[in-house]
Amino acid sequence: QVKLVESGGGLVQAGDSLRLSCTASGDTRCPSAMGWYRQAPGKERELVAEISYRGSTNYADGVKGRFTISRDNAKNTVYLQMNSLKPEDTAVYYCNADLCWGEVIIRKGGSWGQGTQVTVSS
Repeated sequence: QVKLVESGGGLVQAGDSLRLSCTASGDTRCPSAMGWYRQAPGKERELVAEISYRGSTNYADGVKGRFTISRDNAKNTVYLQMNSLKPEDTAVYYCNADLCWGEVIIRKGGSWGQGTQVTVSS
C-alpha cells in the first residue's frame, strides 16, 4: 500500500499564496489519480482538485482560477498551488489517491493522508 504525507500548510493572510505538497511512498507502481480534499470545522469533506495519472485536472468551482494542481510522477508527488487565498479556504487539506494492489486500482480514492492545516486570516 501507499502512504501519503502532506506538507506546506500554515497560517497566511487573505490574498497570500501557499503551496501544498503530498508525497506517496511505498508501492507506487499503480497509475493512480491523486487529489486534494478539504474539511472545514462543522462541514463535510469536499473535493478541491484532482488530477489523473496522465495530467487531466478537475477543480471545485470555488477554487477555479485561484488553485492549480500538478504532479510529478517521477517524484510520486502532487502539488496544490493556492493563490489569492480567502478566509473561506481555511480547512484541513487532505491528499487523496487510489487504493492499489500492485499495479491494479482496487478502490478509487481509497487512500488518504493525515491532513495539513491551512488557516487564512482576514
